[in-house]
Amino acid sequence: MLFIKSLAMGFSIAAPVGPIGVLCIQRTLSRGFRSGFTTGIGAACADTVYALLGALGIAGIATALPMLTIILKIGGGAFLVWLASTILRNASVAPSAISESPRTTVARDFLTTFGLTLSNPLTILSFIGIFAALGPLTGTQGVQDGAGRSAVWPMLTGVFVGSAAWWLCLSSLTAALRRKMPASFVRGIACLSAFVIAVFGGIQVFTGLRGFL
Repeated sequence: MLFIKSLAMGFSIAAPVGPIGVLCIQRTLSRGFRSGFTTGIGAACADTVYALLGALGIAGIATALPMLTIILKIGGGAFLVWLASTILRNASVAPSAISESPRTTVARDFLTTFGLTLSNPLTILSFIGIFAALGPLTGTQGVQDGAGRSAVWPMLTGVFVGSAAWWLCLSSLTAALRRKMPASFVRGIACLSAFVIAVFGGIQVFTGLRGFL
């Protein structure tokens, strides 16, 4: 039962289309299924990290240290703006002109979304709220005894599988649509994605800076 609940938790946290979802769609359209799915797996791994922190009862550090949350928000937002500018530049470049090896590209796709998801305060707060509702694993005592330790792995696996399932669905659907789209339309989507990601980033930086006021 805990695995099913955790799977639903991972899926529901990943499903809302935010900057990572837009990035997954853009990369799938530009470079194919592997790039988009790897982008999603980076987010799924970050979700699993926060699930582990929640199980250990230390995710509340984010609320105890509001300045850390502000710094993460500003840093993540600035990185989103930079990422948007990179997407915009690459949108005007022919695929044959991209010199990166597939391995380098896949590694970068994973690492960028892993870092962005970790830096998103909303992800932190989502897991804090969810583990507060689940109860049994939110305290360190629950993890220290045998029952708590045995429950951690099904929970982490459920979060990862649920999150990865959403990214598999999104990247698969986008890849299927990509085959029917002309190159000019894909470039237009890339430009629109860059704008949306830049807006997300700008809002995140602005709200973060307001924390200093």
